Amino acid sequence: MINFIENLTSSWDYLKETDKPIVLYGMGDGADKVLAQFEKRGIKAFGVMASDDFVRYQSYRGFTVKKLSDFESELDDFVVALSFASQLPEVMENIRRAGERHKLIVPSVPVFGENVFDRAFYADNEVKLNEAYSLLSDELSRAVFRDIIAFQYSGELSYLERCTTEKSEAFESVLRLGGSEAYLDLGAYNGDTVDEFLEYCCGDYASITALEPNAKSFAKLKERCCGLHDVTLWQLASYNRNTVIGFNLKTGRNCAIDPEGAPVQAARVDTVLCGKRITYAKLDVEGAERETFEGMENTLRLFKPKLNVAAYHRSEDLFALILQLYSINPDYRFFLRHHPYIPHWDTNIYAV
Repeated sequence: MINFIENLTSSWDYLKETDKPIVLYGMGDGADKVLAQFEKRGIKAFGVMASDDFVRYQSYRGFTVKKLSDFESELDDFVVALSFASQLPEVMENIRRAGERHKLIVPSVPVFGENVFDRAFYADNEVKLNEAYSLLSDELSRAVFRDIIAFQYSGELSYLERCTTEKSEAFESVLRLGGSEAYLDLGAYNGDTVDEFLEYCCGDYASITALEPNAKSFAKLKERCCGLHDVTLWQLASYNRNTVIGFNLKTGRNCAIDPEGAPVQAARVDTVLCGKRITYAKLDVEGAERETFEGMENTLRLFKPKLNVAAYHRSEDLFALILQLYSINPDYRFFLRHHPYIPHWDTNIYAV
């Protein structure tokens, strides 16, 4: 059995034990989750900062939001705790520059769920982590797996940086889309991943089926797909049963299941497809990947479509989704890649 965190210090332990002031970098939902963990674990934040372009010296959780240079003029040294996510190159470069000047820790809080990747979580799931690791099909996938675990546990950005590859590598070396793909897009948003599919299949395909629950995003999806042939669009959420569920319907990609949210129609993928053959499916369903797999078991068993699955929404996704897919169809070969994003968002399971 591999010990993936041997000789590593947990980000939470480091933050609790450091005698340097801790400056939170970022605001919003991510910062709220980090501060909730600080309170739970007895960690004290000294202040909050934002990138220079975003600083308006507004108040956040009782702190005046300042620039990095403001804190550098006040303190001899401090620890920066990153508490937001971005894939924008200029923002990621700002994060790297802050890490060159000060100790940078990225405490891992899940997008959804309550499980934080700390020592207790690792101990509870070490066997499953090793089981999933043993199913990976190439050395790059195994290296990504090791580095993502090390990153989530330690909060050290270097692990994330060294396992990052461009998305084109996965499409070209793993998915290898052909000219007659029947594409299923789950969590299609405004159609940007339909465009991605069209790019990698060079516009040559058999059919496109896309599901998107948010009405505003669905309208944009319809507009984007206008003029394409053999397209079927559903304003639905994918789930493990045909029902109505609550959705928070936030703007952007962040709409997700919320028991107190607006009612949205949800359906099993197997019900929607009614036996239609699918050769390639993308799943980015904001934490409902497990339920979506349960609702498309017939499709996965009968057709074994190539899969592109978001594996970062919940702390357990990295291993639990691989094990779930393997239990449904053990003929799959599994690959793992992380694409440019800080923190480990856009970490995807590819199965073929």
